[in-house]
Amino acid sequence: MRNTFGTLFTLTTFGESHGEAVGGVIDGLPAGIEVDMEFIQGELNRRRPGQSKLTTSRQEPDQVELLSGVFEGKTTGCPIGFIVRNRNQHSQDYENLRTLFRPSHADFTYYNKYGVRDHRGGGRSSARVTISRVVAGALAKLVLRQQGITIQAYTSQVGSIALEHDYHHYDLSLTESNAVRCPDAAKAAEMATLIEQVKAEGDTIGGVITCVIKGCPPGVGEPEFGKLHAQLGSAMLSINAVKGFEYGEGFAGVIQRGSEQNDVFVPCRTTTDCVGDITTATNHSGGIQGGISNGQDIYFRVAFKPVATLLKKQQTVDLEGNSTTFTARGRHDPCVLPRAVPVVEAMAAMVVLDNILCCKAYEA
Repeated sequence: MRNTFGTLFTLTTFGESHGEAVGGVIDGLPAGIEVDMEFIQGELNRRRPGQSKLTTSRQEPDQVELLSGVFEGKTTGCPIGFIVRNRNQHSQDYENLRTLFRPSHADFTYYNKYGVRDHRGGGRSSARVTISRVVAGALAKLVLRQQGITIQAYTSQVGSIALEHDYHHYDLSLTESNAVRCPDAAKAAEMATLIEQVKAEGDTIGGVITCVIKGCPPGVGEPEFGKLHAQLGSAMLSINAVKGFEYGEGFAGVIQRGSEQNDVFVPCRTTTDCVGDITTATNHSGGIQGGISNGQDIYFRVAFKPVATLLKKQQTVDLEGNSTTFTARGRHDPCVLPRAVPVVEAMAAMVVLDNILCCKAYEA
């Protein structure tokens, strides 16, 4: 099982949903970075369960403990080990799933690959393991913000309820003003109502998260097999429940002509939104051309499927292939979107920092 992410900035994760703890080891973080524990914990609080009536009712403090790699509040350049202890497991809620395969979950595939599986909350396949990503992403953000690079994600669609405009039309600072994490208050209210309705029915719903990276300089990323958008896509598709990724205009751009899609180069003096001496008049490319950043905003969308575990009767089979029905118990998210926003940001931060460190290595 591959449990390590990154090239120079790496994260190796461990832990299961109902184990003692979830944690990781971060390597490659530059020395001398001031570690803002309040910020790191704040990022975990955005992801933690039980934060609103729209999420699972599991109550976890998700308090991070740094075990190494930090001295007197700054990184030493050595590996940073950390854990977040599980405090509120209800493992007995999953006992009826011990010999069953939940539809569209990882139960069947894990069992076929390893011959064993942890039926308690999905074990390693649980979204709880994304805690490690958020910790590493928070540390990556601390480095990136010193370089003027910011990453902001938000919920742009839940079910059929979607924002009508792109990110330029919204004040993204309002994203944290509601439980859905949508910068449009009216749409957020509609989304919340839908999630509550779905939850009351014992069902689930999916949606889309949009992410914007600002301040990334041109020249970040690799040609051919290390394209920046390919790395971002790989990182996003590694998140639990993600089913799709598109950057820039994405699929919507296929109906246009090349003359409409091309981003024309212009001198920076013709615009206020600029990094370097040259920019583009438009940004259909999503800030990446030829797999390498061009200095414009990098923006992309990530599609999340409805959560696989439903609190209603479903058809399935047991370990011997016998047909049966079951009803899942326990505490589950009716919609993963609100808690997935910081996870998307974390993965984007790790990708960008890893690529910037690679660029500096080449320069050296």
